[in-house]
Amino acid sequence: MAELSTETLHASCVAIDGRAVLIEGRSGEGKSDLALRLIDRGAVLVSDDYTICTRTAGKLYGAAPATIAGKIEVRGIGIVELPHVERAPIALVVTILDAPPRIPEGPRTHRIAGVEIPQVALPALEPSAPVKVELALRQLAPPTK
Repeated sequence: MAELSTETLHASCVAIDGRAVLIEGRSGEGKSDLALRLIDRGAVLVSDDYTICTRTAGKLYGAAPATIAGKIEVRGIGIVELPHVERAPIALVVTILDAPPRIPEGPRTHRIAGVEIPQVALPALEPSAPVKVELALRQLAPPTK
């Protein structure tokens, strides 16, 4: 029987080339905004605001609660429906901080449902934030072959 563990996080989630990036932060810090800008660059919505993280056979997957699947809050417009994927393997956690360390000390990880996931801290509303997320995904969580 496969091991199974689940946590629901206050985080948005998008998939970039099939690998999920969790974006966590307090309400109003820019989770949905950063997700929307990543979607504009080619990412696909997994979940907005809350993400169900499930460990199956040692891998962590992100999915939306059924009530919000395919929906994202766009501040000033409202709830918008977008194409989405039902679930994706989580490869990176982005933690929103207004003033993250300029040069972090060594690699950081975030333990979710018993799985260690690479983590990076970024200011979500910086114009370069989507590019930084893509670079972090390539640098900290390169695809496995």
